[in-house]
Amino acid sequence: MTTAQHKVISAGYVVIGDEILSGRTKDKNIGYLASFLTELGIDLQEVRVVPDIEERIVEAVNALRARYTHVFTSGGIGPTHDDITADAIAKAFEVGIDIDPRAFAILEQHYAQGEFTPARQRMARIPHGASLIKNSVSAAPGFKLENVHVLAGVPAIMQAMLDEIGPTLETGAKMLSGAIDIALPESRIAAQLAKVQADHPKTAIGSYPSMKDGVFSTQVVVRAREVDVLRDAIAAVEALATKALGTSTKGTEDGKSSPE
Repeated sequence: MTTAQHKVISAGYVVIGDEILSGRTKDKNIGYLASFLTELGIDLQEVRVVPDIEERIVEAVNALRARYTHVFTSGGIGPTHDDITADAIAKAFEVGIDIDPRAFAILEQHYAQGEFTPARQRMARIPHGASLIKNSVSAAPGFKLENVHVLAGVPAIMQAMLDEIGPTLETGAKMLSGAIDIALPESRIAAQLAKVQADHPKTAIGSYPSMKDGVFSTQVVVRAREVDVLRDAIAAVEALATKALGTSTKGTEDGKSSPE
């Protein structure tokens, strides 16, 4: 893993599959990937969900690979006719695709004699120039071409593939965060919070309202890559909350807060 201490390393993610868009399959991969990358110091900045249509996959992959440090895709690399991701990636990069001897050998060894059917052999089709991503769950490999990592859509397999490639990814400074719970609705602190954000340009400050038993409250989350910057902004939000509430409120880094 290579790390740039202050450089922002970004990522985009293309989720592929009609079953996701129809609601038949509930997505479990976006949240996992976001958390996985955050822990590495990679900012997931865009997610696109596209159908099993080659042109749409090509369009999404080409757009994201030109914009972000890393691109990840999931879905569409199985043995059936609608698994077209490998062909779409080949088209996006304008390279050929064929049975890859490395992938073929992995799958041939995995299946019992007579079970390595032509359908399963389709999973050995890899775009020219790609490196393989090991699949420790079901053998059929993913692959990487330049900055695009093509992964399986089944959550357990995708997660295993991420574990394989994680140490190889270029990473940046991790995003730190802190939270302050304020027992007021967003509207009561919006103007003051905007000023805190303007006064702390190296942070990202978000407010998240909630209601319980008819009472509104707001959690303010502060994010920054430098500890001192984070703490200064948290202190400013705490001061804002104390003034608005008339009582002291203490925030905590990487956690929630409670009024003192």
